[in-house]
Amino acid sequence: MSAVDGLKTRLLALSAPDEDGVYRNGGGKRHARTVLAVDCLRGLWDEACGATSFVVPDRGVGLAATGSLSRGQIGPCSDLDLVLIHDGHTLDSRQIAELADLLWYPLWDSGLDLDHAVRSRTQCEAVTDHDLPAAVGWLEVRPIAGDTELIEDTASSILERWRKAARRRLPELLDSAQARLAESGRMSYLNQPNIKEAHGGLRDTVLVSALAASWLADRPHGRYDDAVERLLDVRDCIHLASGRDTNLLLTAYQPRVAAMLGLADPTLPEDERAAASIDDLMTMIARLGRTVSFAYLDTASRARRSLVHDRTRFAFFQMLQPRAAGRREAPKFDAVAPGVVRHEGEIALAPGVDPSADTTLPLRVAVASGESGLPINPVTLTNLTRCPLGDSGWDGESRALLIRLLSCGAALPEVWERLDYVGIPGRWMPEWLGVRNRPSVSAAHRYTIDQHMIQVVARLGRGGGRPDGRGGLRGVGTGSGITAPIGMVPSDVSAPGLSEQYDDEHYTALLLAGLLHDIGKRPGVRDHAAEGARHVPVILRRMGFDGHVVGMATLLVREHLTLSEFATGRDPNDPATGAELAERVGCDPVMLDMLFDLTRADGSSLGATSDETITKRYGWSPWRESTARIMLAAARRFLM
Repeated sequence: MSAVDGLKTRLLALSAPDEDGVYRNGGGKRHARTVLAVDCLRGLWDEACGATSFVVPDRGVGLAATGSLSRGQIGPCSDLDLVLIHDGHTLDSRQIAELADLLWYPLWDSGLDLDHAVRSRTQCEAVTDHDLPAAVGWLEVRPIAGDTELIEDTASSILERWRKAARRRLPELLDSAQARLAESGRMSYLNQPNIKEAHGGLRDTVLVSALAASWLADRPHGRYDDAVERLLDVRDCIHLASGRDTNLLLTAYQPRVAAMLGLADPTLPEDERAAASIDDLMTMIARLGRTVSFAYLDTASRARRSLVHDRTRFAFFQMLQPRAAGRREAPKFDAVAPGVVRHEGEIALAPGVDPSADTTLPLRVAVASGESGLPINPVTLTNLTRCPLGDSGWDGESRALLIRLLSCGAALPEVWERLDYVGIPGRWMPEWLGVRNRPSVSAAHRYTIDQHMIQVVARLGRGGGRPDGRGGLRGVGTGSGITAPIGMVPSDVSAPGLSEQYDDEHYTALLLAGLLHDIGKRPGVRDHAAEGARHVPVILRRMGFDGHVVGMATLLVREHLTLSEFATGRDPNDPATGAELAERVGCDPVMLDMLFDLTRADGSSLGATSDETITKRYGWSPWRESTARIMLAAARRFLM
């Protein structure tokens, strides 16, 4: 019998919820699982050394753990990341292979998932010099058995090499986060998120630790630490609900995960309890994801700035500018709007600006970010919360800036996410808080309600602004000068619809309708389109928009499902069908075109459908477009 026999069962036993079904003391359970796994692996090491055909020396070979086990975060069903390290000369290749087999096979036989490697110290250093995931994994290594000094020396060497290569490897690390964003999306906005790989998930916490280990920036604490622990609790409950090593919170797991996290309200009727608990679960995950995401963005921003400030000035340039006398040059600020500057690759506040006296400053910052493609500095975001914002008192400048922001296209979701993290949109529109972080009950929606609306607006954008040659930014233009955030909005869904251009009034109404089309999705509401049409005029009049704009936006919100319903359920050859569709938009051909563009933007932001778990395909297929255009043609025939 092996020391690891039944280890998977014992790990699950240590992870059991309390008698009432609630998973409590997650940190204590993770510590207990770590201790058990390490003790069993040490026993396995002793058994393997005793079973070899040679004497395993005390020096020159050892077993180490990386990944969740090394960090003390092992889940109920987590795989084991193990490395057999040797010095390259104490044992020959045959002996190393024999020892490795005696370690790996019992683990496989026990049913545990295993990620294993056999490397010399030199090989470990070489791999981590070129493989970013391997390097990040080696920054937190736990010696298990054997020559622990060899393991610790190898880890210290890799850490030293990591710090020396920080300048070169920082862009690679940041690019890896962007690639994951493209692949897995933002955890805060997904109805079925991967809580490890999605942006704002556990993988980002590993990157935060890697940045801190490089000495480029300190890691956050307090609220961030609490969020990480709670997110690990969610991961543990997913393992328990699924019975396997997965980080994907599928719809099928959500009721049990919510119950284990104590989110099921026993005072509610049983038929309502699960739905309410899932809503609370997804809202909590959105909040945790935003906390982790902002911590990563803040740490990465400070790391980038530290590289700029620590860059050595060459003596050659000092010779050309002898008055500098080797002193650090003053920071450079490029003005892009009143009180807003471009500084070290970010949008920031100009020196001396007082946010507490400026109501339009957040909009100017947001527009500068959206039209330039540069992120908003995290400290600037915090300072913007001091602005005297409200849901009324909007002037012409504020309204114009809002429309410029909404028309930024692919850059909008990134900008809005940063503003929303510090609660600014909810201060502009209190109604936004009613849908913020809320999951959609429809299986056709990949995103939470608030993010879905932002994705729709992004698909209505005209692309952003361009430098105007005077240090500022132009408004909406036919060309795009932005660098869109990776993985947010596909490039093929913001193309013009039937009408390539709208005048300012119609385009404003279309953008506002996109922003608010699902604002009526609230608990207990059966017809969210009608409910939204009730809220829209209140919001837009309070903001001071023209009555005609308010009327068009309200109509579009009320009818935003109509074209899809007609296209899939009505006969386009029946003259009454085209007549009714035309009458729904007041027999206005421009409104008909706007309804088509809104419908297409709405459909193209969908993800999973009712018979799928999750998909990266968008819901606006050629067939759907064809049926919508046929129905549109029927309405046009009536208008002729």
